[in-house]
Amino acid sequence: MKTKMAMIYWKGEKFWLGKLFAHPEIMTQGETLSELEENIKDAYLLMAMDNVPEQYRMKEVAV
Repeated sequence: MKTKMAMIYWKGEKFWLGKLFAHPEIMTQGETLSELEENIKDAYLLMAMDNVPEQYRMKEVAV
């Protein structure tokens, strides 16, 4: 299941910068927009998986 989120982004002096609208604490950069998008996905996954042990299970649930 993939979740779509809004990314706010802008061009800095050297890099593209962006953050997730729903999680403004997640901010990253990239040399291109494509790299920025990949980096924001990685940053989100790192935040979401913080403090999850290596041995975990996953199950889809209806909410």
